[in-house]
Amino acid sequence: MTKVRFSKDFDFKPSDQATIGYKAGWTGTVTQACAKAGEAAGVGEIVEADPEPAKPVVSKPAKANG
Repeated sequence: MTKVRFSKDFDFKPSDQATIGYKAGWTGTVTQACAKAGEAAGVGEIVEADPEPAKPVVSKPAKANG
């Protein structure tokens, strides 16, 4: 999720059947797809981007005693 501030009203369509409306001045957390669409439309400013995903820690299995 990404924190965005919208400078103008923005309608995000995550699918053909859904529209999510954001009012000008609204700041909050949205999906990356919404943040990118708002930024591309010139109405969204990313305030706080997603941190880099943590790298998984892979450990070796313990050796059996014997």
